[in-house]
Amino acid sequence: MDEVTIGARLRTLRRWRSMSQAELAGLAGLSPSFLSMVETGHRPLDRRSHIAAIASALKVSETDLVGGPHLTADPVQADPHASIPPLRVALETNSLSDPACDYARPLPELAIELHDQVEPLFAACDYIRLGQHLPQLIDELHVHTAQPKDEAAHQLALEMLIEACVYAAFRAKDLGYPDLAHVASARAAAAADVLGDPVATGKAAYAWLQTMPRAGSWSRTMAMAERAASALQPHVGDDVMHIQVLGQITLTAALAAAVVQNAPSTAHWLSEAEELAGRIPDDPASSWHSFCKTNVGVWRVALAVERGESGQGVLTLARRVQQDKLSARRSRLAAFQSDIGRGLAREPRSRAEAVHWLRQAEDTAPQRVRNSAAVRETVAYLLGRATATAGGRELRGMAARMGIPH
Repeated sequence: MDEVTIGARLRTLRRWRSMSQAELAGLAGLSPSFLSMVETGHRPLDRRSHIAAIASALKVSETDLVGGPHLTADPVQADPHASIPPLRVALETNSLSDPACDYARPLPELAIELHDQVEPLFAACDYIRLGQHLPQLIDELHVHTAQPKDEAAHQLALEMLIEACVYAAFRAKDLGYPDLAHVASARAAAAADVLGDPVATGKAAYAWLQTMPRAGSWSRTMAMAERAASALQPHVGDDVMHIQVLGQITLTAALAAAVVQNAPSTAHWLSEAEELAGRIPDDPASSWHSFCKTNVGVWRVALAVERGESGQGVLTLARRVQQDKLSARRSRLAAFQSDIGRGLAREPRSRAEAVHWLRQAEDTAPQRVRNSAAVRETVAYLLGRATATAGGRELRGMAARMGIPH
C-alpha cells in the first residue's frame, strides 16, 4: 500500500518525530507489535481510542494521522466537497450581529426550506443537494438574527440557525473538515447562548461534543457531555424533543467513556439512554437525530466495535436492531452497516461477510461511505488480505471508488 493508508502515514509521522516503534508504543499505551502490524497493513487502525492515543503521543492532530479529504475521479465521492468553500464563506463571514448579506427571504419561507428540504436531505446523506441549500440558508438566517422584526422572529431565527449549523457541522465532519465542523458547532452554541433556552443549548452542545478536536481530548469530551446532560436533565420532563436531545448527549457520553476505556461510565450512560428511549416512540424517522430505542441499538454496535469486539459478538448485537426502521434515516443505517462490516473485518473467517456489509453501507449512503475515513481504512486493510473468498471484485470496486490503490 502507499501513503494513502493510515499505516503508511503513521510510519512517516513516527520517523518524522524520530521515534522508534517501542518509544511510540510506550507513550501511546500500545504494544510495539501492534504498531508494527498497523504500519505494515496487517492490522487496521480503526478504533478511536487507538487513533487518539497515537496522535497524542506524536503531538499531531487526528486528521494528520488518518488523513484529510481524499478526492477521486468518482463524482459521487468528490462532488460533495464542492459545497465546502461556500459553506465556509457563509459561516466565517457572518456573525449574529453583523450579517454579510443584506437580503433574506421571509422566515416562514426559510422554515419550509429547512424542514421540508434540508432535513430530509440530511437524513438521506445527500451531501450534494444539501450543499446547494445550506450556505444560502445560513446567510439568510444571519440577516434575521441581526435584524429581527420582533422578539418572536428573533427567537425563531435563532432556533433555525442552530438547526442549520448542526446540519453543517455534521456534514463538514463527515467529509473530513473538522475545523469547519467546529466553526459551525461554535456558531450554533453562540446562537443558543443568545436564545437562552436549555434545549437549544443541548442541541448545540451535542454538535460541539461531536466535532471537538480529538487528540488527547476524549476525557474532556466525556466530562463536557456529562455536564451537558446534567444541565439539561432538570428541564426535560415528558417533552419528546427534550428527551431526544438529552438522549443523544447521553449516547455521546457513552462513546467518550468507551474511548477512554471507562467501562462503568459506558454502561451507565447506555443505561440512561435506554431509559430515555423507553419513554418515547421507537421511530427514527420522526426523531431528532434519530434518537429512539432502535438508535440506541445502533450505538451499542458502534460502541462494541470501538471496544474491539469482532465477528459473532458484533453480529449478535446487530441482530437485535430492526434495520427496516432505519430505512428513512440512511445516515444511521449506513453507519450501522459500516460498523458491522468493520467489526467483522477483524476476523479472517468473517472477512467475506465484512465486504458484504460494507457494500450494503455504500449502497445505502454512497456519498457518506465513500468519504468515510473509518471505512476507507477497513477497505485498505481487507484489500491487503484479499482472497477470492474475502472480497475479490466487490472489494476492488469499493477501493477504486474510494481512491485506494488496488
